Amino acid sequence: MRMNLPQGTKAMIFAAGLGTRLKPFTDHHPKALALVNQKPLLQRNIEYLAGFGIKDIIINVHHFADQVTGFLESRNNFGLNISISYEMHEPLETGGGLKNAEWFFKDCTTPFIVMNADILTNMDLGKMYSFHQDKKGIATLAVTNRTSTRNLLFDENSLLVGWENINTGEQKISRPAGIHHKGAFSGVHLIEPALVGLIHQQGKFSIIDTYLELAKTENIFVFDHTGDEVVDVGKPESITKAEKIFK
Repeated sequence: MRMNLPQGTKAMIFAAGLGTRLKPFTDHHPKALALVNQKPLLQRNIEYLAGFGIKDIIINVHHFADQVTGFLESRNNFGLNISISYEMHEPLETGGGLKNAEWFFKDCTTPFIVMNADILTNMDLGKMYSFHQDKKGIATLAVTNRTSTRNLLFDENSLLVGWENINTGEQKISRPAGIHHKGAFSGVHLIEPALVGLIHQQGKFSIIDTYLELAKTENIFVFDHTGDEVVDVGKPESITKAEKIFK
């Protein structure tokens, strides 16, 4: 049985990307409105978050921003408190997107959720939240043991220690570890409000780079939820895969 997250828990959905892998759909639409069994990705993730009791959500927009805001207005924000973070000149990627929406989390007293609009999962956020509370880190990142060209590296205590790109052989190591376990990032983050104040980068940047830098001195953990469904709906063929799982 799923448990709701603490009252007042906030969330952010990253929806500003250009979605180049989903062309030709994204030549005329934002990827967040791509349909999986006739339901937009954005709606699916709003309903996913609401299913854990989350009522306050911010969504960043850039590519065909008016279509995203128009869709939300047409659905009366699904009865939730939905704010918009506009990225006017260019999409700021995940790190820049979070930093740009920093104002939304100023009054947070509990960890908040961040997720990508183009990731679909049935992971139990309540279990991830309990794991985060037990570990007492500054952030927790969801991973599974699935095939990916890029992996987060973590030690036997689930502590984030680095990152690797399988295709190029590149590794970024934040701290030494005897064992490097690998996990593909599921695009779901649980973040303590204090972390946002530690982000010193400006403009356009990846939140993964921020995590790897902070992991040198701060405890960031990974939550392995292997066994749950996770689909990165970034390509047309992945929509077909998602439609077999998410009805």
